[in-house]
Amino acid sequence: MHSRRKFIKQGILGAASIGTVASALSCQGEGKPSKTVRKPIVISTWDFGVAANLAAWEILKNNGRALDAVEQGVKVPEADLKNTTVGKGGYPDRDGHVTLDACIMDELGNCGSVAAMEDIAHPISVARLVMEKTPHVMLVGEGARQFALENGFTAEKLLTAESEEAWKEWLKEKKYKPVMNIENKSFATEKLPGNKYNHDTIGMLALDADGNLSGACTTSGMAFKMHGRVGDSPIIGAGLYVDNEVGGATSTGVGEEVIRNVGSFLVVELMRQGYSPEEACKEAVMRIVKKKPEIAKDIQVGFLAMNKNGEYGSYALQDGFTFAICDSAKQDSIEKGKFHYKPKEG
Repeated sequence: MHSRRKFIKQGILGAASIGTVASALSCQGEGKPSKTVRKPIVISTWDFGVAANLAAWEILKNNGRALDAVEQGVKVPEADLKNTTVGKGGYPDRDGHVTLDACIMDELGNCGSVAAMEDIAHPISVARLVMEKTPHVMLVGEGARQFALENGFTAEKLLTAESEEAWKEWLKEKKYKPVMNIENKSFATEKLPGNKYNHDTIGMLALDADGNLSGACTTSGMAFKMHGRVGDSPIIGAGLYVDNEVGGATSTGVGEEVIRNVGSFLVVELMRQGYSPEEACKEAVMRIVKKKPEIAKDIQVGFLAMNKNGEYGSYALQDGFTFAICDSAKQDSIEKGKFHYKPKEG
C-alpha cells in the first residue's frame, strides 16, 4: 500500500511539473498564444508616428510583409523636410554635417544597419540592402555612403536652409544639452506639440497577417552632436530588437543610456520570461535609473514594445512620451506612455 501511495504521489507531482513547464514555455512564445492574436498591427514612437503608420498600413492591410511595411512607414519622416531629427532636413552635428543612422530587422533574425552616413536621404532602405546584399550587419560613414551609391542611391544635400540657420544660431553659444521631449514640444508659438513641425527618431514595430514581426528605426541623431557620434538607433539590440518567437522593442531618447543597457534586447528577453510589454519596458527604464540615477532624472528615454499577440506597451523616464497605433479598428490612435519621474513643478 505504501509503495502504491508513493507511486500515485510521484505521478501527481510529475504531472504538475509538466504543467508548470508547459506554462513557462507558453510564456516564452512557444506553443499556442494564450489570447487571440491582434493582427495586423503597427505601432511607432511619438505623435508623428501616425503618418508613418498609415504608410505601413497600406502594405499590412493587403496581407503584405511586416518588413516591407516598416521600411515604407519610416521613409515618411525620412522624407519630411520639416522633420529636424529624421532624414533629410535633420539638424547637423556641431561641424555642420547631417549624418544619418538607421537599422532594420525581420522575422528571421536578419538585420542591417548604417551609421554616420552622409548625403543619402533614405538610410532605412540602405540598411535593408546591407541586410540583404552583404555578409555584414553594419556599414558606417563613407563606406555606407559608397555602398548606397553603388546600389543606385543618389547623393544629395541633406542640410536644409532651416536646419543650417538653427545650426548657425547654436554656434553662438555652442551649448550641447539634449532637450527633453523635444519630439512633441514646440520651437515657436505656432508650432504646437505633436504637429507636423515636431519629430524625433522613429522606431516602428509591425505584426503582419501571417503573424510575423519586423521593426525599423531611423534618425539624424542628437542635434549638434560631436562629429562621428552614433546613438542607439542603428544598433541592433539597443535601438531595436525583434525575436519572432517573442516580440519586438524599440527605443527613443538619449541613446547613450539605451546602449549601456542593451535596452531593446533587454525588453524582448523580459517578455520571453513572461513580462507584459509594458512591464518589460518599465524594467528596462528602471535599469537606467538604478545605474545612472543622477543622469536619469534629467533626460528622457522611452521604450515601446509589442509581443506576438499584438499586445503593446511602453514606459519612459519622464512624462511626455507618446506613441501611435494603427490596426483594422482605428488607424490614427495615439497613446500617452507611462513614466517614472513625477513632472517638475513650474
